[in-house]
Amino acid sequence: MEERNSTGAVQFILLGLSEDPELQPLLFGIFLSMYLVTVLGNILIILAISWDSQLHTPMYFFLSNLSFVDICFTTTTIPKMLVNIQTQSQDITYLECLTQMYFFMILAGMDNLLLTVMAYDRFVAICHPLHYTVIMNPKLCSFLVLISWFIMSWVCLLHILLMSQLTFCIRTEVPHFFCELAQMLEVACSDTLTNRIFLYLATALLGIFPLTGILYSYSQIVSSLMRMSSTAGKYKAFSTCGSHLSVVSLFYGTGLGVYFSSAVTMSTQSSSIASVMYTVVTPMLNPFIYSLRNKDVKGALRKILCPASYL
Repeated sequence: MEERNSTGAVQFILLGLSEDPELQPLLFGIFLSMYLVTVLGNILIILAISWDSQLHTPMYFFLSNLSFVDICFTTTTIPKMLVNIQTQSQDITYLECLTQMYFFMILAGMDNLLLTVMAYDRFVAICHPLHYTVIMNPKLCSFLVLISWFIMSWVCLLHILLMSQLTFCIRTEVPHFFCELAQMLEVACSDTLTNRIFLYLATALLGIFPLTGILYSYSQIVSSLMRMSSTAGKYKAFSTCGSHLSVVSLFYGTGLGVYFSSAVTMSTQSSSIASVMYTVVTPMLNPFIYSLRNKDVKGALRKILCPASYL
């Protein structure tokens, strides 16, 4: 009979992406490189927006917040994974697991809500340009970011409070490289019906509704662009939306891909590998998407990286 414990003395074993010892140095090098690129790229975006007064607009205010969230998002999982590889230890304590899960869920949700707010910003800018500065005023922008943090903090806190009521077996193996909520429910030794119901409700409210808002915003944007007679106006409007639409597609595409792949293959290892896409690859690519597709951001980055050429 398995020994059970619901106290903080429980430890979990994170199985990671591979248990092959020969692959560990390669995985360490790849994920360390990706983490450093992610942090550096997003820090540069934040610095560029902070230093260039031309970028002090609602769109770039939300982008700087997205970059900050992406830095924190990868920091909740990758450093622990790198430490485990380096020390050849797969352990994570009960408290560490709950803490990691809490911040991971908050930051994943913040990514989702910020992308929704940015879609609304583009909708107002293109469909109601004459009222843009009135509607998207600094107070509203700050409120939208703060309310997003507030909502995600409380929803995720409820998840953690429900999780703390579950019982886990001693030295439970978690087939993932971090404590992911769905995986933790799978390895729990007690009934998880209440947790799953709340998970489905939260996913519906904070996943489907924001995505619906994004799709509605872009349907209105496309409709507005079709009515534009000026080709130059259409191109300018599309260029301001192109970067955001690329990031939205990448975020939702990889996120949905994880769950569809896990549902089809029923393989926890496949799900773990697919999770790398939205937990590591997407935050790493976001700065490149915005810097390569946006001439204002490229100009601000050049001022930071090559200041001598602007003297």
